[in-house]
Parts: sequence; structure tokens; C-alpha cells
Amino acid sequence: MRKEKVRKGIILTAGDSSRLGSLTAICPKVLLPVNGKEQLIRYPIEALAAAGVSDIAIVVGYLGDKVIEVLGNGDDFGVRLQYVYNSDYLGGNAISVYKAREWVQEEPVVLCMGDHVIDGEIVKHLLDRQVFNETLCVDYTPAHHHELAEATKVVVDSAGCIRNIGKGLVYWDALDTGVFLLTESFFQTLHELVQHRGTEVTISDVIRYLIGQGHSFDTCDVSGCFWADIDTKEDLDMVRG
Repeated sequence: MRKEKVRKGIILTAGDSSRLGSLTAICPKVLLPVNGKEQLIRYPIEALAAAGVSDIAIVVGYLGDKVIEVLGNGDDFGVRLQYVYNSDYLGGNAISVYKAREWVQEEPVVLCMGDHVIDGEIVKHLLDRQVFNETLCVDYTPAHHHELAEATKVVVDSAGCIRNIGKGLVYWDALDTGVFLLTESFFQTLHELVQHRGTEVTISDVIRYLIGQGHSFDTCDVSGCFWADIDTKEDLDMVRG
């Protein structure tokens, strides 16, 4: 796909974050403070806004009403926030993406994880490329704070395209940072998989299926940019410094 302005973004916040125990019993993970009053969700929103992505769909589920109450319409960030509810938030993470399909309306969209602290440069690097195809931002030199056992690993070929992706890979080249550029090809494939598998579909499942069907899935090297996936109290303590 030739380059065009990307104005839409999706942020996933629906999960119940059970690994954080009592911390998320009454507060969704994405509203936990990181630095002072800076809540986790602010990082992907601000990264998208800084890259010129002005329309953002927040996919909510567990305690979603609290996310909506805190974030409002997006005026505090200079963006327009819409909310999409995922009643199947205990399913695979691709279901949250699927719930936003109608809102996307076949436009290219940047996808971010609501529980990732990300450097704004990651989204800017992603959108600075000359063409827009399905793309995942990857890190070839992960920092010490990344839990490799929990991370999603990526095998990349000589052309910079994904050959394989998954948490259980023994041999890999880079880590999945959780920042994607998606086009209608991804959503069409996701629709097919949901029809066959129901709600147990992950983003990695969709990528592997696309690759298996002969489609390319590009990567964008963001090595050196800070990012952190917050799954546990230890992860949270690390980014709090």
C-alpha cells in the first residue's frame, strides 16, 4: 500500500490483568500510576498523538467504565477518543482488535497495547516509512528488564519480513514491542479466523495465518527505543524506578 496519512489508532485495555492480583481488583491495570500521577494508559495515547494520530478507539472490557470516566473524550490529550466494548475480554487479544473493525472502516490503523510503556519515537518510526503494509515494530537489542520467557519473539527474514512469531520460540531475532500498523488485509484474515475458532484468537495467530497464506508482514526496527510490557508488580516497580 502506498503511503497515506494514518489518522486512526486502537489501544487495547480490555483484559482483567489477573497477574497483578489485588492491584487490579478495583482498578484496571491501565489506570495504575507509573510516575506520580502518570497513568499507564497515557503513554500509548501520547505516543499516538505525538505522531499525528488524532482518532483513537480505546477497547475496554474489565472495569471499562472506570477507563471511560478517567479518559473522557480525549480533550486532555488533544485527540478524539471513542470507546469500543469487548464483552469477550477473557478470550484472545485479537478479539479486542476485531471488536474495533467497524470503527476502523478499512483505513490503516496503528495498534498499541494499553499496558505498554512506550517511547513516542516508536510510533513516529513506524509512520515515517515510505509504504504502509502490515507491520510490527520489533526490538533486536532488548534491554535487561524484558522478561524473555514471557515476551513474544519474532523470526525475521533477510527482507525484514516476519517468518514466525510466538512466545515459545527457541531461536528468534527480535522481540514484539506491541506496536503495529494494520490494514484491511489483517482485519479480513482476523474475521476468517474468528468465524472458525471463536474468541480464542491471538494477534500472533493472525500473523502466522497471513504468513502461511503467502502474505508478507513487515517489521520496523525500533531497537534502542524504550518500551516495557507491564504484566506483574515487578514490571510496574521497574518502570516506576
